Amino acid sequence: MKVAVVGAGIGGLSAAIGLLRAGFEVDVYEQTPKLGEVGAGLQISSNGARVFNALGVLDEILKTAYFPKGKQVRLWNTGQTWKLFDLGEKSVELYGFPYFTTHRGDLHNALSGAVNALDPTAIKLSHKCVGLEQDAKGVTIHFKDKPDARADIVVGAEGVHSVIREKLFGELPVKFTGIVAWRGVIPMEKLPERLRDPVGTNWIGPGGHAIHYPLRNGELMNFTSVVENQTWKIESWMAPSSVEEYHADYPGWHEDVHTYISAMTQPFRWALLSRRPMQNWTIGRITLLGDAAHPMLPFLAQGAVMAIEDGYMLSRALKEVSDPLEALQRYQASRIARATKTVNGAAANTERFHNPVLATAEGAAAYVDREWAPDKVSERYEWMFRYDATTAPI
Repeated sequence: MKVAVVGAGIGGLSAAIGLLRAGFEVDVYEQTPKLGEVGAGLQISSNGARVFNALGVLDEILKTAYFPKGKQVRLWNTGQTWKLFDLGEKSVELYGFPYFTTHRGDLHNALSGAVNALDPTAIKLSHKCVGLEQDAKGVTIHFKDKPDARADIVVGAEGVHSVIREKLFGELPVKFTGIVAWRGVIPMEKLPERLRDPVGTNWIGPGGHAIHYPLRNGELMNFTSVVENQTWKIESWMAPSSVEEYHADYPGWHEDVHTYISAMTQPFRWALLSRRPMQNWTIGRITLLGDAAHPMLPFLAQGAVMAIEDGYMLSRALKEVSDPLEALQRYQASRIARATKTVNGAAANTERFHNPVLATAEGAAAYVDREWAPDKVSERYEWMFRYDATTAPI
């Protein structure tokens, strides 16, 4: 059986590795002429590391990873700090696998290398999907300025702007959240020693928050933040801006936040748009995964991990269920509830991170003590971290 994966991002490549290891013929169609992953840092929790281990790529990925010792919260104006929980060895002790951070480019290189090692001809570049149609025997994929391709199964893994999703289900209703995100990567040597914390830090404040953590064996600091802003509505990771505009979005925030911003050479910003979770993303021989199926706001650090889980569960379903159409339905059924809960959990963090009560130190202290109490942290994260895509029912 031939499986076509449209999109060579993190989810699509994870699916390809699982499918190739399961013995399928796999073609991965990528629209860009050169393979690579834009963006900055990712947090990969134990549920994602568990999948990478099953795919045989974890050791390679960890060569360029960073292992934060824990997580903490800091208040936007005073810098007051609350410890959240330990990571590092604690993650392995609790969940069997590490919690690590990685540069998107490093992770993408490891995954594409694994695909190439399994089949050097699998990845096809400069193939932009413009449409597809299926019949009783398979699916024909149409590309811009390239010959059509044929497959038994097609997987749409092209991300939030998925052409395949649009062809199957039309345009999803989109709502601007009123929130704009910023990102940048900082060479660690450009930061003073006191700002090189080996932990993941979440600054919270009324109308915005910021997150930073080390990458690439501690050589880089990933810095991302969001702010409520009604004017910028471009949903693109690659819209460049300026350090001056970045500073202007965070008036009154702690000097440490502005020190991080000043250390950037090229920040980027993009609008955050929300979409309601889909309750069906499979029609016949065509299915979706990752952001194509369940785009989510980046407030739970699980978007990439959900795509990684999707890819592995899809490969399991096609291997374990003899009828491919039934396999796709079983794959979808195994993922919808979990994906929906994750999408909703990320959305809920918007209000939690930006609550107006955070405007004063007194109100913030009581709020953090309540919202980040151990039982509430456990409730929000344990169900995600303990999930095992290698044994979950199909």
